[in-house]
Amino acid sequence: MLADKDRIFTNIYGLGDKSLKGAMARGCWDNTKAILARGRDWVIDEVKASGLRGRGGAGFSTGVKWSFMPKKSDGRPHYLVVNADESEPGTCKDRDILRHDSHTLIEGCVIATFAIGAHTAFIYVRGEFIREREALEAAIDECYKAGFLGKQTKHGHACDIIVHHGAGAYICGEETALLESLEGKKGQPRLKPPFPANMGLYGCPTTVNNVESIAVVPTILRRGASWFSSIGRPNNAGSKLFMISGHVNTPCTVEEELGIPFRELIEKHAGGIRGGWDNLLAVVPGGASCPVVRGEDMMDIIMDFDGLKEVKSSFGTGGVIVMDKSTDIIKAIWRLSAFFKHESCGQCTPCREGTGWMMRLLDRMVEGRAQKREIDLLFEVSKQVEGHTICALGDAAAWPVQGLIRNFRPDIEKRIEAYTRNAVQSRNIALQAAE
Repeated sequence: MLADKDRIFTNIYGLGDKSLKGAMARGCWDNTKAILARGRDWVIDEVKASGLRGRGGAGFSTGVKWSFMPKKSDGRPHYLVVNADESEPGTCKDRDILRHDSHTLIEGCVIATFAIGAHTAFIYVRGEFIREREALEAAIDECYKAGFLGKQTKHGHACDIIVHHGAGAYICGEETALLESLEGKKGQPRLKPPFPANMGLYGCPTTVNNVESIAVVPTILRRGASWFSSIGRPNNAGSKLFMISGHVNTPCTVEEELGIPFRELIEKHAGGIRGGWDNLLAVVPGGASCPVVRGEDMMDIIMDFDGLKEVKSSFGTGGVIVMDKSTDIIKAIWRLSAFFKHESCGQCTPCREGTGWMMRLLDRMVEGRAQKREIDLLFEVSKQVEGHTICALGDAAAWPVQGLIRNFRPDIEKRIEAYTRNAVQSRNIALQAAE
């Protein structure tokens, strides 16, 4: 359990003053100049040593990612791009940072641009985030007036921040599709290599990070890598914003340490399962793209990157979707399939065609209007999509379906049997009436 003194996001609920003055009273912008004075290499090494892994879903080491950027400029500018295109069902943490704790992100942008040799940061905000963008832009304006942003700054590092408003496309959460969109083109993923660190935005070296990944950096550098790495388990260090939604008594977004047990997380922060723990059916543990897990298998699971591998799922963004026994689990996964089918950019044939196949097969299984052999067909289709696309949207569409079949196959079979039985009875009644 995370102690209050170790919380990074101290205004995540917007209960305090979110202005620059309020943020500084909470510790933001505290001697940023001294941090930058220690040099680029020190900043990157400290972030590496902290064990910070990307908070956007992939979980890649943030410090290592920064180290991929060229040490010396070849004449091209370097860019930082912050991914605030938070569009995955079950994920709702970045919007709270933008609304209520913007200065953690802005200071993080200054430090991150310094570390990667950049002087411009782009923040790509999800199209539906209107109030969030307004709050972020107001905070940025404050920082320009205070001399924390611009060509001449109090901390000595020139940094401009440009806010770009997307158009509500989930695919633009993929880093290269985001770069395409920023350049004014259709948001479709790029083939890699070349990787963004060599050829990213406008053909220049670019680092793309999630909002939370950047926002935690200033506190890590002020308090020390050893402090952050002491929270959680090895390879799963630090605190994390968890988003708990669905059939719990008090849905919430809460900062907790990585490695907190699932039961403790739900009891302490979400008021327990609606109807009690015996009423728990299933959990999607890290956002819509993570395989669904049976409720009984989640009881004692450790909530971090390694813990969820034990139940063949993934930690993702930490968006916990809880479903009780009133849920039609087949329909719930069909709804996710419909989402991914709708959001596929259509560039890759396996994803363009496969997501539609999975959605239509599941649609019939919701009714039971299918055959049992089609369950294996559905799994095979998901395997033809997984790993055969340019970006990970194909994987994200396939994994919930695979989790459903792996954990709830008997439920699908019962639905098919019930439909067949009712169809036979209806036919027999019709025949008798005809006689």
